[in-house]
Amino acid sequence: MKLIEDWRAVLAKAWSLKFNAAAGLLGAAEVYIALVQPAGIPNGVFAGIAALVSTLAFGARLLAQNGNDK
Repeated sequence: MKLIEDWRAVLAKAWSLKFNAAAGLLGAAEVYIALVQPAGIPNGVFAGIAALVSTLAFGARLLAQNGNDK
């Protein structure tokens, strides 16, 4: 396995990586919610949102992403 040449640019701009990071944070939030069990937040809400964001990450990975964010 070898890093691509412009990995820093990809890390900064790739939406698939941003969606995957968001999904990871939402998964961690689900675990936290399950531990503290606050009133008003049903089980599985953050897990469902994380699943949706993961699906967006999959789609973003397949799309061409250029650096022109103007």
